[in-house]
Amino acid sequence: MALADPPVRSGDVTGRYGASARSASEPGSADYAAPMSETPDELLRLRASIDNMDQVMIRVLAERFKITQQVGHLKASLGLPPSDPAREEQQIGRLREIAVDAGLDPEFAEQFLAFVVREVIRNHEAIADRHPDEA
Repeated sequence: MALADPPVRSGDVTGRYGASARSASEPGSADYAAPMSETPDELLRLRASIDNMDQVMIRVLAERFKITQQVGHLKASLGLPPSDPAREEQQIGRLREIAVDAGLDPEFAEQFLAFVVREVIRNHEAIADRHPDEA
């Protein structure tokens, strides 16, 4: 699975992360920052919500990686390979369904999972390399 840009929908004239073709100095461009005194309260409230969600996502991701570290050590001690393609395919299908149910683009969810799984496998390989007597 290659990590690619999120799919562009018909009529979408924005870039990968919603940046338009406007110059950075124009209001409405992705890089334009209005002085704080001009930023509407609603925008500040929404940005604060995004900041909170980002914090939650990072903390949950950190907890997920703590668990996958344990899995990596267990796999190494049992002599199992770092990658489990059957499990990965099962996870892709499950998370695509969750994404659809949550109103998230399932292609994006799959790309995100692929990125996370590649990092997990890299960590599992490093664990196995450090414990050759267990692998």
